[in-house]
Amino acid sequence: MARESEKRRYSRSSGSDVKNEMRRYKKGKARSGRGGKGGRVKSRKQAIAIGLSKARKKGKKVPKNKS
Repeated sequence: MARESEKRRYSRSSGSDVKNEMRRYKKGKARSGRGGKGGRVKSRKQAIAIGLSKARKKGKKVPKNKS
């Protein structure tokens, strides 16, 4: 019963954006910075943050960035 009243913080489709970015990170293709011109993504946390940022830009349901 309690689960029905709880709202999702993240949309299901935003999870797929994070999954895609994690895949890129594991292959070594994920890059940070404007237009992917920065350095290589070195941590899982960084890859997740990039995936969430991409989901935000697409207008998906993702909480606001804290920093």
